[in-house]
Amino acid sequence: MNQAQKSTKATTAKSRASVGFSEEERAAMKEHAQELKTAARRGSRATKADGEADVVAKIAEMAEPDRIMAERIHAIVKANAPALTPKLWYGMPAYAMGGKVVCFFQTAEKFKSRYATFGFNDIATLDEGTMWPTAFALTKLTAADEERLGALVQKAVS
Repeated sequence: MNQAQKSTKATTAKSRASVGFSEEERAAMKEHAQELKTAARRGSRATKADGEADVVAKIAEMAEPDRIMAERIHAIVKANAPALTPKLWYGMPAYAMGGKVVCFFQTAEKFKSRYATFGFNDIATLDEGTMWPTAFALTKLTAADEERLGALVQKAVS
C-alpha cells in the first residue's frame, strides 16, 4: 500500500469517528440499555422507592458542584411534583409520569460541558404562546433559581 492510500484510509477513519457518537454519548446509551434491563428485571414489582434509590445513589456518585445542584433539584422536584416518579434516564436523574420522562438533570461533567442542564420533555405542559424554553443551563442555583424551577416543575405536571 502506498503512502497516498494510507493517508486516505487514516482520513476516512478519522471522519467516521467524528461523524458517529462521542465516547460520552456511547456511554450514556450503554447506561440507558442497562436501565432498561434493570426495569425489565423488576417488572411489575418495581416501586417508586426503587427509582428513588437509583437516583439518590447516582447523585451521590457525582462530583461537586453537580452533586450539590442535583441534590437541590431532586428536593425541588419532590416538593413541587410529588406525583412524579424518580428514575435514571441515560444515567442521569429524571422524573417521570406514566412512564414518560417529564424532566431531567444532566451534569456538566458527563458531557464535558461548561454547565449542567435541567430540561423538560414534550410531555411537560409548559406551553406559553408559540415558543417557550425547555432546557436551562445551570452553573449554580440561587434561591430565585430554585423558586423558578419549582414553579416550572409544578406547571409541567399541571
